[in-house]
Amino acid sequence: MVDFSIIIPTYNRMDVLPEVLEALEQQEDAPPFEVLVIDDGSTDETWDWLSRRQSSVPLIVHRQENSGPAAARNWGVMQARGGRVAFLGDDTVPSTGWLAAHARAADARPGHDRLAVIGYTGWHARMRLNPFLRYINEHGLQFGYALIDQPEDVPFNFLYTSNLSLPRECLLEEPFDLSFPYAAWEDIELSYRLKKRGLRLVYEPSATVAHDHPTSLTRFMGRQEKAGFSAVVFFNLHPELGSFLGVGPSGPPPLPSRLRQALLAGLARALQYTSLRTPRLWETVLRFHYIEGLHRGWRAKGGE
Repeated sequence: MVDFSIIIPTYNRMDVLPEVLEALEQQEDAPPFEVLVIDDGSTDETWDWLSRRQSSVPLIVHRQENSGPAAARNWGVMQARGGRVAFLGDDTVPSTGWLAAHARAADARPGHDRLAVIGYTGWHARMRLNPFLRYINEHGLQFGYALIDQPEDVPFNFLYTSNLSLPRECLLEEPFDLSFPYAAWEDIELSYRLKKRGLRLVYEPSATVAHDHPTSLTRFMGRQEKAGFSAVVFFNLHPELGSFLGVGPSGPPPLPSRLRQALLAGLARALQYTSLRTPRLWETVLRFHYIEGLHRGWRAKGGE
């Protein structure tokens, strides 16, 4: 029997996935657990490596056609034997006390059967840190740990599947919605439904993972455009969240000036590897791409 089922969707991340699995084999004081890795149609050697790998902890591997992490997580939940499910990214390396911290956090609080725990996802030591990366992790659009002011009652929009545990039963009742075309908003939309069913989300900063995900301002611009597109999918499911998502019944806001955007983006790129911290500039540049994604999503759903 196992208490926790750790579910990891993966796609072409052989540069770090082995380190993630090795770190799980080194967990200390952890409750009994199993690991389920779902290869989301990788085109590198991921599946061959997984199918041959020997593990000192129970390991289940599965391969699916490329369908996205939400479908992979749903498969993992259906196969899981643990009463609680923990999610990791294929690029988030857990500390040796990671799972023990999740278990203690859940056991120490009432309402265990309706309690979700998020841990802290920091940058991996291999990452070349700069003010932009620190900002998006603590105050920005990737994570926002510095914005959590009530760790015992965290809002729904902080449910991050890079470092999360919750009861399996909750996910059987409310699986991930598969209508999201990108890995954006699908975890927050799930959280919104679960919160309405009485789920409580708490923050346990001692449950740490190291995030090895090369990121630049340009790459994050593309991420925000996809997030904007997925926000329209979210809006179609829950129109009451229009103001939160930045879209209304008549569609997204007007797209800012492209010329101004090009000038600001050039300035932001020039400064991103310096010691300067320019959050307003970053927010302005990234918001343009989010709105651009909103417009693309709105057109795709038949809007003007």
